[in-house]
Amino acid sequence: MTYVPNTNRYDKMKYRRCGDSGLFLPEISLGLWHNFGHVDDYENCREMLKFAFDQGITHFDLANNYGPPPGSAEENFGKILKQDFGGLRDEMVISSKAGYTMWDGPYGDWGSRKYIISSCDQSLKRMGLEYVDIFYTHRPDPETPVEETALALDQLVKQGKALYVGISNYKPQQTEAIEKIFKELRTPFIIHQPRYSMFDRWVEDGLLETLKKLGKGTIVFSPLAQGMLTDRYLDGIPKDSRAARETGHLQQDAVTEEKINQVRKLKILADERGQSIAQMAIAWLLRHEVVTSVLLGASSVRQLQQNLDTLENTAFTADELAKIEEILK
Repeated sequence: MTYVPNTNRYDKMKYRRCGDSGLFLPEISLGLWHNFGHVDDYENCREMLKFAFDQGITHFDLANNYGPPPGSAEENFGKILKQDFGGLRDEMVISSKAGYTMWDGPYGDWGSRKYIISSCDQSLKRMGLEYVDIFYTHRPDPETPVEETALALDQLVKQGKALYVGISNYKPQQTEAIEKIFKELRTPFIIHQPRYSMFDRWVEDGLLETLKKLGKGTIVFSPLAQGMLTDRYLDGIPKDSRAARETGHLQQDAVTEEKINQVRKLKILADERGQSIAQMAIAWLLRHEVVTSVLLGASSVRQLQQNLDTLENTAFTADELAKIEEILK
């Protein structure tokens, strides 16, 4: 059955300007880090992408190594674009990244010119695209000169393979260093993608202030601390949860009793606000003017809808914010 997008898809979603650039992003973007690889249900992937677009989510975030296996999220996304989104490319912001291990040998990792340019070419081929809207360096490389990484990204723009460039996981000083080079090159560097949640607040130690000063957008990932900022672990670790897996970014020893007690207290406040813990955690991030978008993953249409319902209540009273700070101390 041919997909026909919702004609009212732009009515409810709010869009924020990405720093000082001309690009707007939806307050909630869809990340394909998990649940879109070859090991996942392809039809479920299709339904989530179509539902997201119908709700005004225009930004889809990928990276070369997303899957599993690495590259498969981009391959599936490319197939779905061709299958369902013909003629809609110009209504989408599609991003990808290079910086983590992608292939064997000395040229498949980090931030060299060799790796970044070849990785972008591979990503475009997997997705069947002529360009991405944003291409990121996924993490700073301690061995490669920052000038080399910046020049590689600049070349991608000049070649028409990326409209804008971004950085991810860079600390404030590193951000200022690469921004200076981009400014000299006149490269359209517009966005930083850091990890940020109620349980992981490193960006508050100078990065958010730096990005505001430089006029850059911010899209935050892992806003729910890999699922800890939900009701998932209130009664222990479910067998089918991320923390129950031997591999993955959330390990059982991270789900401490102290953290769960904090989540229980947050739940009381969330209940008073008429929200789930997850919805309150997302809204708490969006309270920052410098946060352009919150990057969310999803395993189902239902979960995505629940997260989108956050946008019905993103305001906080001073008393609510004070209570949250007290809980997180």
